[in-house]
Amino acid sequence: MLVAAALLLASCSGSGPQTSLNPKGPMSRDIDNLWQLVFIIAAIVFTVVQVGLLYSLWRYRARKGDDREPVQLHGNTRLEILWTIIPVVILASIGVPIIKGIFEIHEIPVGPDVVQVKVTGHQWWWEFAYPDLTSDDGRSLVTANELHIPAGRKVNLTMTSADVIHSFWVPSLAGKRDLVPGRISHLTLEADDPTPPGEPLPGQCAEFCGLSHADMRFKVFVETDAGFQAWADQQLTPGTVPTGDPAAAGWEVFSTTCTACHRATMLQDGTVSVVGVERHVDVRGETFVSSLAPDLTHFGSRTTFAGSVFDNTPEHVATWLADPSAVKPMNPDRNDLTTGRVLGMPNFGLDQAQIEGLTAMLEGWQ
Repeated sequence: MLVAAALLLASCSGSGPQTSLNPKGPMSRDIDNLWQLVFIIAAIVFTVVQVGLLYSLWRYRARKGDDREPVQLHGNTRLEILWTIIPVVILASIGVPIIKGIFEIHEIPVGPDVVQVKVTGHQWWWEFAYPDLTSDDGRSLVTANELHIPAGRKVNLTMTSADVIHSFWVPSLAGKRDLVPGRISHLTLEADDPTPPGEPLPGQCAEFCGLSHADMRFKVFVETDAGFQAWADQQLTPGTVPTGDPAAAGWEVFSTTCTACHRATMLQDGTVSVVGVERHVDVRGETFVSSLAPDLTHFGSRTTFAGSVFDNTPEHVATWLADPSAVKPMNPDRNDLTTGRVLGMPNFGLDQAQIEGLTAMLEGWQ
């Protein structure tokens, strides 16, 4: 009774934020429909078998004083053909739509309306580059941990990993797809409607990838076409070097310390330039942005940071800068910048003034 009660109560918990049972797009809806088909067929088979079993146990049970031997049967061709054909039909009704769905899901969308995004998985954050969204001087849009897509349009994700195997998963939009170092995988996303303000769709790395695997998350913001274009235009605008304290003091710290891993596209003396590390890698003919740490150009416009673990507030940023590994499990002692191996942001021992300056600068980069 306790076990039954526990199962009953567990079924009343409702759907969590990362449920696959609340599809928000055609791809996830196809997967959900297949799941429902398999569930319904399995439920029917289970019911028929259990009813037949229970009936046989009751109808042909041994009775007191009844010592008759049951009729001995040595095969029944008609029944054997029947219970061979029925499973074949059941498996075909499941297998055919599943195989068809697999081919459809793996089909790479093409056309002028398809949004191209190159995804690089890092321990433990996500890098998103939009090769077709470029500025007048040829820079492509690069951001981290927050993926923006337009509603009603297919998005082709071309994905790889900078270190270990990761798995890209947005439960409400599509299934999982592994990111393997040195290889390329594709995944198609398509959302029905724009997400309400402040309610992006949650995503997660679904392949154990080390110490902070559970904190390797991301957000998907679904926009209208106009909203998506406005966001892209804003992201392609270079940042500006702050001139007033404390942000100006933060710029000094950023220029001398943070640029060993991070980068930012800045407008200085009328010239647009990338400050910090800018890395690109070639994977089977595809060029991916593969930074050591997230691009911070428009950090202040993001709603979250650190693998979408923390809300982007001055208080959280200050706490992070004081000691990153204290709030997110990482292993920066194993960093090797010469090989591009980065396992987290080190504690640089920043004092309060430096933290306040960096926080003001980062939050001001809208």
